[in-house]
Amino acid sequence: MIIFLTIIHVIVCLFLIGVILLQQGKSADLAGAFGGQGSQTAFGPRGAANLLTKLTTWSAIIFMLTSIGLFVLIARHNGPRSVLEGTKAAPTAPAKPGK
Repeated sequence: MIIFLTIIHVIVCLFLIGVILLQQGKSADLAGAFGGQGSQTAFGPRGAANLLTKLTTWSAIIFMLTSIGLFVLIARHNGPRSVLEGTKAAPTAPAKPGK
């Protein structure tokens, strides 16, 4: 299961990189080249979400889910680990009764 999830994770990573690189920037038009904004909104003009935006959103969600899934599966596979797991306990002397 870990190998399958790792393969899906790598495929989603590459797909996410490709989809992000294919997207056009917010100020990629001619007005953006001269520093102008297309409208007076706070963060510039924003149109409706196109296919690339939706693909980016869903691939980011799948990326996060596979990341969490891999973390949980690998933690279960390796088992609980302690910092003091490999150390030997120092021998202790029995307590002396008080007089």
